[in-house]
Amino acid sequence: MAGDDSLFIISDDHLDTGMRGIPVGTCRTSYVDPIEGVHYVGYPVGDLANLEEEDVIYLLLHKHLPSSEESEAFRDELTHRAEEIPTGALRVLESLTPGSGHPMDWLAIGIMALGAADTHARRPGNARSDAMNLIARMPELMARLFLLRGGRPEDLKPRKPELGLVENFVHMLGVGGDEAERMNRVLRFFFILHMDHGGGNLSTFSGKAVASGRASIYSSIASAMNALSGPLHGRANQACLEFVQRIGTSDHDEIEAFVRSELAAMRPIYGFGHGVLRAEDPRAALLIELGNEICPDDENFQTVSALREVVPPILKEKPKISNPYPNVDLASGSLLHSVGFRKPDYFTTFFGWARVAGICAQILDERDAREGRGVPIYRPKYIAREQPHRRLE
Repeated sequence: MAGDDSLFIISDDHLDTGMRGIPVGTCRTSYVDPIEGVHYVGYPVGDLANLEEEDVIYLLLHKHLPSSEESEAFRDELTHRAEEIPTGALRVLESLTPGSGHPMDWLAIGIMALGAADTHARRPGNARSDAMNLIARMPELMARLFLLRGGRPEDLKPRKPELGLVENFVHMLGVGGDEAERMNRVLRFFFILHMDHGGGNLSTFSGKAVASGRASIYSSIASAMNALSGPLHGRANQACLEFVQRIGTSDHDEIEAFVRSELAAMRPIYGFGHGVLRAEDPRAALLIELGNEICPDDENFQTVSALREVVPPILKEKPKISNPYPNVDLASGSLLHSVGFRKPDYFTTFFGWARVAGICAQILDERDAREGRGVPIYRPKYIAREQPHRRLE
């Protein structure tokens, strides 16, 4: 299209709406189709869900799936960077009181600590290196976060990054055998489905906005994690499992009565609706399919399956609800719980870990935009209001 073609007409009604739906830039890593859901570099996410997570990260960074040689080299680089984590880089987590704050607070602190320990992090031109270091070292940060905050530092196993990102994390937690296999399966699936989601969601937009001022990758991603931590964004998967546990039944009549009472009290129905989608989130369908494979008899999952059937017809009765269908959060928490992660307040850290790769890829794209000059510093315009001109007497 021509440079002067109109994309969007902004009226006064668009002010103070959180910039919802207002075009502000372009995205090369992913997009969300209202019916078909999330696509990564053109691929429907369902096509990628059973790949290795490292290959999907490569896709987001390089815009094509790797050959076998490229895949091996990429894994080798991640392994090397994970082994080279600076000594004591995450020692700051040991000074925090076990159980204090929310796990997302620990995640943001840990990312900033990794940045502080990386002596190259604030030098110009090191953005890709910083991004690869952070991606490679996230499993150790996550394992230390879980065990230190849980008061079990002695359970931490030595890192083995050659196992792969998810497998290294599960190993460091001290999980093995069949339990580790189930955990790896769910986490890898979760990781890929949550890795990117267009450019305009709050956490991605926040990370890119901070990066546009030439802040380091670490500072930018920590900002994104802080944005993700809110109950209206990434913490929704925690809220959804807590909602499922409150229901505590798969009986359709009891669920219908519960949902109608929640609606009458003007309380949210977690796990349904989406800002862009106008059909069931394909990621929700994929997670429910996985649940039918690994935990069909789990009580929480049975409640989720029943909610998927009972809730949409009820929500369709509300004219103002544009999307009454399940979203990705409906089943994700139940699957994590079924493989051993029993504390919902940690679930958003998995979301954040997954999203690190996508946000890093988008930041790198913006740094390379405009023939290497980069996207300008973000500076949206705000209209002055209720500020009559005044002077001191």
